[in-house]
Amino acid sequence: MAVPVAELQKINPSNIIELFELQLSQQIHGATTTYRFHNGTAQNNSANIIFGNQEYTRMPIEADGFEYSGKQLPRPVLRISNILGTFTTILLTLPQGLEGAKVTRIRTLERYLDHINFDGGDFVQEYNTSFLIMQEDGTWPINQEEGDNPHGTPDGNAKFPDEIFYVDRKTSENREIVAFELAASFDIDGVRLPRRQVLPADFPGVGTFYS
Repeated sequence: MAVPVAELQKINPSNIIELFELQLSQQIHGATTTYRFHNGTAQNNSANIIFGNQEYTRMPIEADGFEYSGKQLPRPVLRISNILGTFTTILLTLPQGLEGAKVTRIRTLERYLDHINFDGGDFVQEYNTSFLIMQEDGTWPINQEEGDNPHGTPDGNAKFPDEIFYVDRKTSENREIVAFELAASFDIDGVRLPRRQVLPADFPGVGTFYS
């Protein structure tokens, strides 16, 4: 299900969580491996984020340019930390590079993350000489040992509509970051990798050209 509008209209809605999936193409890369990443960590021992029973590896990520305008299609840029050489290692296994890989931007709310992400609630109020955990709806306590999501009930289907793009080109790579420019599927229709072929449109005088 989609994130209910009512959740976003609350005075203090839970945080928006941004997740990314990178899926290889069998036709282009010879595999359908899916990599999952998140720019942050779980509250439970700074572990990877778990959403809908899927694990998203903690990884410094910066992404922008997803906004649509009336003039042009978005061309988002995805910058991923390469300090550990993770993406350079992936690229070394792909002779054609990551061009053509499917990138899905997933956004949900913290209240829908799996219980395993939490040690317990984090709404803490001092009561006499002890600390008690108060839930979002004002009720308490929460059993910290069970690691319940203090913000709500986990739901792997509660999210904003997925935003799907494809890697169009690598714009930079060094020891610190790897950056990719993304494009919508209908913005790269007819692309043939690694040499990109743009098929002719149905207009006089317009021929096939290569970029």
